[in-house]
Amino acid sequence: MKYMLCKHRVKDYSMWHKIFSSHREAQEKAGLNLLYLFRDTTDENHLVYLFALKDPNAAMAFTKTPDAREAGEISGVIGEPEILILSDELIV
Repeated sequence: MKYMLCKHRVKDYSMWHKIFSSHREAQEKAGLNLLYLFRDTTDENHLVYLFALKDPNAAMAFTKTPDAREAGEISGVIGEPEILILSDELIV
């Protein structure tokens, strides 16, 4: 299974979450299925979230679309998000 981990800060979590949630259909269309959304316990505007992926290339392409970039700007994302494509491994 492949995953995409995103990490960044936002100006205001409530504002960010409204816009992020409104893009769920576009995320799903790009093969992104949100599994977890975490907020730092000492800074609620520091976020980490994890998507399950169908296609890592399509997921990365989605992050570079004008719509995704604009949503990040409007929602108050600070700086460039850190994005990692991960794969799980069975550890025995």
